[in-house]
Amino acid sequence: MNNRQSLSLATYLDSLTSPGELYEALDGGVVRCTACAHCCLLREGRRGICQVRFNRQGVLYVPHGYAAGIQADPIEKKPFFHVLPGADALTFGMLGCDMHCGYCQNWLTSQALRDHSAGVNPTQVSANQLVETAKRSGAQAMVSSYNEPLITAEWAVEVFKLGREQDLVCGFVSNGNATKEALDLLRPWAQCYKIDLKTMQDTNYRQLGAVLQNILDGIVMVHERGFWLEIVTLIVPGFNNSAAELREMADFIASVSTDIPWHVTAFHPEYNMREPRPTTVRDLVQAAEIGKEAGLHFVYAGNLSGRVRDLEHTFCPNCKILLIERQGYHVRNYRITLGGACPSCSTKIPGLWHSSAEQIPDGVSPLSRRPRRIPNL
Repeated sequence: MNNRQSLSLATYLDSLTSPGELYEALDGGVVRCTACAHCCLLREGRRGICQVRFNRQGVLYVPHGYAAGIQADPIEKKPFFHVLPGADALTFGMLGCDMHCGYCQNWLTSQALRDHSAGVNPTQVSANQLVETAKRSGAQAMVSSYNEPLITAEWAVEVFKLGREQDLVCGFVSNGNATKEALDLLRPWAQCYKIDLKTMQDTNYRQLGAVLQNILDGIVMVHERGFWLEIVTLIVPGFNNSAAELREMADFIASVSTDIPWHVTAFHPEYNMREPRPTTVRDLVQAAEIGKEAGLHFVYAGNLSGRVRDLEHTFCPNCKILLIERQGYHVRNYRITLGGACPSCSTKIPGLWHSSAEQIPDGVSPLSRRPRRIPNL
């Protein structure tokens, strides 16, 4: 997308906005946005770091009424491993991000209005249409992803309110650069939250556009508010894969709760980060072993399906029996009880589990399963 196209996209996106909730009105028509931890101070006509929230005549306008991506696919892909295993989630996203990670896999949506080669044409859609699409697709959950959902939190809440009326589990796939204001707005309507913990070095986080302490605080705030939390670390050789840094990550997660699942996933050269080598099986296994040594009960390795031993499966932390067998994003065996317990020793397994036998996937899910094609809006 060239500069002229980007300007046209910005103009169009500005028409798909409404007054927001996550801001503070200050003197002189200035507003302070509270959607993410940058807490941008915006004078008339100025945009936040995300580029999609802006001050118009002393009112903060925020994205509304569109989606840049809509897809029904396994909830394990988010990844949520302790949320309705085997179920589909309708994932929707908008445009923009408050960070600028050089290895972003969703850069076409996240870096819109920042990178002239990024940006996709949004589809105007109502919250009711998204929920109806989720139901027709057979999804049991709705997830806001593809861009950073904190900066479009008001829209997500509008969608989630309707989704909860239809008994859909709702969640965020986020970088964790959160504020208490955004989380308090979201919590009544969302049950699960995934956070990327990218590094334990503040200098590295600042290269990506955030402050380490804000992410750590975000993790604590999400957990304190009772969201079901899972954490993902993309293991990037030469960036965050030293044993010392991985141990620091694992120790921090364990200090919040040893029940938080930690997913260590494989990096592949992407977007503007082409030089680091791809992550190996050995890298993932080393990281997972460090997580277990720190006392984490649930450590998973992703993006190298079938090559990471038993690190795709869920085991009872007490009696060690296999509870959920996975291959990639597919559930092959599911043994947790309807009460969310181990069938062998009755240990309560933390997570959001199926509440009825009808929701539980068959013992073996087809390995040929692919993301479902969604019905027309």
